[in-house]
Amino acid sequence: MRTVVIHAAKDLRIEERAVEPLEPGQVAVKIQAGGICGSDLHYYNHGGFGAVRVREPMILGHEIAGTVAEVAPDVTGVKPGDRVAVNPSRPCRACRFCLKGLPNQCLNMRFYGSAMPWPHIQGGFREVLVCDATQCVTATRASVAELAMAEPFSVVLHGLTRAGSLLGARVLVTGCGPIGALVVAAAHLHGAAEIIVTDIVDEPLAIATKLGATRALNTMADPDALKPYLADKGQIDVMFECSGNERALRAGMEVVRPRGTIVQLGLGGDMSVPQNMIVAKELLITGSFRFHEEFPLAVSLIDSGRVDLTPLLTGSYPIEEAVTAFERANDRKRAMKVQLAF
Repeated sequence: MRTVVIHAAKDLRIEERAVEPLEPGQVAVKIQAGGICGSDLHYYNHGGFGAVRVREPMILGHEIAGTVAEVAPDVTGVKPGDRVAVNPSRPCRACRFCLKGLPNQCLNMRFYGSAMPWPHIQGGFREVLVCDATQCVTATRASVAELAMAEPFSVVLHGLTRAGSLLGARVLVTGCGPIGALVVAAAHLHGAAEIIVTDIVDEPLAIATKLGATRALNTMADPDALKPYLADKGQIDVMFECSGNERALRAGMEVVRPRGTIVQLGLGGDMSVPQNMIVAKELLITGSFRFHEEFPLAVSLIDSGRVDLTPLLTGSYPIEEAVTAFERANDRKRAMKVQLAF
């Protein structure tokens, strides 16, 4: 089968690898759609992120969906022909965090397409993936392209659990990449009264508006765009920081009301924060990492049509044009979510 393999920065290759044999409890999924994630781009552009480096050839990809081709004799939950989204998160279910009900913090996590462990965990950008049947969530209406967005939507749904209720809230989303845009869709679904989005590029702001943003602000064109929300110590109830940028975080903190909540979703380098402001306004700052029980919910919301994520999809490229797809995904003015078709 063909796979998409990263060897080093800007060294992406299409390689043949053998399909793994089925073991009890497993299924073979013919992968048909795979979304290029920010972490995939970090591997492609830089060979890793932070201290994490690619040290051996690694199949990329974890936003994947397809059709079940074969099942082991003991599998009853899914059958050949089922259209499925594949959960790339595989906690060990035995470490102390798994046993405490925090599988997203698993000490022995096997997350597809990750260079964090050694040996690396091979990813899902392949023509056939053998996985546990329990990783597959079936769908009947949604296309494989839509289902491949279940993983990033799960990340966002988990982030919303860290924020608490959004019913009637005024929400600020800083950074309108795919995660920021998905936060807009989820916040709209969860009853936010107002959703303000900021970015430094107009094109993603336009997509965020299609997903439910009530006001889109280009802070590069207008550095004072958030100034109206400074009144009375801040007008924002909940902020989702999705850019990983220190300036965006600081600007947002200034407009969050006392005892407001800031959820940090964006990843970047180390940054400093205005400690006095955090103390004086009694701000709650929380991180959000991956997901677990949110994955089936994400699939259900997408498959039922309660959320329409199709505005995010920029284009789909055949596997042999993987390099072109990655270069397109690098261009924020021309791309939001780029997928590979297998």
